[in-house]
Amino acid sequence: VYWPLFVLIFYILSPIPTFISRRLSDDDSSSNACRELAYFLTTGIVVSSFGLPIVLARINTIRWGACGLVMTGNAVIFLTILGFFVVFGGGDDFSWEQW
Repeated sequence: VYWPLFVLIFYILSPIPTFISRRLSDDDSSSNACRELAYFLTTGIVVSSFGLPIVLARINTIRWGACGLVMTGNAVIFLTILGFFVVFGGGDDFSWEQW
């Protein structure tokens, strides 16, 4: 049963709004509408990726063990994506010498 692999679509889609908002907005003000919309869309994608396995398990398409495994994988993948944005999203003053 390969139904849980549909969450791969969410892994691909989740960083796209943030990439687009960083490309379109150059100012670093705290209230940027483009950036807020990107955060909203990214949050919707992440919540959907956690909701899809639960829905599939509730309608008995997949087993609950597979649902738990997909949820654990979701947490690992999205924490990795968040770490990428934290490390490499700080600006141009990044240097490997600070490590």
